[in-house]
Amino acid sequence: MQGLQLASIYKTDYVQSLDQHSQTNLNSSWVNAKGAWMTNIILIFFLKFMFGIIPGITPELSWTLTTLTYNIGSYIMFHAVTGVPFEFTQGAYDGITLWEQIDGGVQFTATRKYLTTVPIVLFLLSTHYTHYAPFAFFVNLVATVINLIAKLPSMHQVRLFDINQKVEGSTE
Repeated sequence: MQGLQLASIYKTDYVQSLDQHSQTNLNSSWVNAKGAWMTNIILIFFLKFMFGIIPGITPELSWTLTTLTYNIGSYIMFHAVTGVPFEFTQGAYDGITLWEQIDGGVQFTATRKYLTTVPIVLFLLSTHYTHYAPFAFFVNLVATVINLIAKLPSMHQVRLFDINQKVEGSTE
């Protein structure tokens, strides 16, 4: 009975892997599209501009809010949401995040390097423009580190605290 269960789990994973590579993943292919990287930079400048024009927000606080907003948004978009919003994938990408879908899960591609570098550069910029204030440094550091830990190759398909755990159907 135990061997039968292991064989069925292996078969399911194998079939899911075949389904993932049989067609283009529209959910993750956009990050390699022309202009996607520049759109990311434009989004950061837009956030900085929007926080900068709010009365009462200092330039230092606007940099911290930009870093915090970018890192939270990036984490949710790439590491918190699983699956795809399209019906035609027949469940091939259920249970894996957008980060795990990018470039078919291959590590250290140009896109993944870019998306890892952007939060680091944003952290360095915000730290500099906040004049190395301890509180701003701590907030920026925590947000950046949480975002970067999720991007590590050793965290590929690792779920902490059962968050984003793929729910298997019960077979009774």
